[in-house]
Amino acid sequence: QVILVESGGGLVQAGGSLRLSCAAPKNTFSRNNMGWYRQAPGQQRELVASISTGGVTKLADSVKGRFTISRDNAKSTLYLQMNSLKPEDTAVYTCNTGGAYISGRYYFGPTWGRGTQVTVSS
Repeated sequence: QVILVESGGGLVQAGGSLRLSCAAPKNTFSRNNMGWYRQAPGQQRELVASISTGGVTKLADSVKGRFTISRDNAKSTLYLQMNSLKPEDTAVYTCNTGGAYISGRYYFGPTWGRGTQVTVSS
C-alpha cells in the first residue's frame, strides 16, 4: 500500500455526524505527521485538522468543538469525527501525510489521498 484512501463521506442533514477514515501505508504511518484538508467549490483548500506523530492535535477555528482528529497506529488509519455538521462544511475532504510542523503549524507533505465528498444539507 503506497497511497492514502479516504472513506466515510456522504450526504447528511445539518446537525448530523460523519466519521471519515484514511487508510495509509503501514510501514510509514507511525513516523508521519498527518492532516485533513477540505476544499469547497470556488474556494481555496484549507487545513481542517492535523495530528503529529506524538498525538498532538490542532483544529481550525471553524471546526473547534465539533470535529476531532485521531490516529490508530496499529491500524495505520487516520480519522476525522465530524459532529454538528453545517452546510458550510460541504467540501471534498482529503487526507495528507508527511508534512512538517513549523512554528506550530502543519504544512502539507508529499502524499495525498483522492478525497471523499461531504455534503451537508439544510
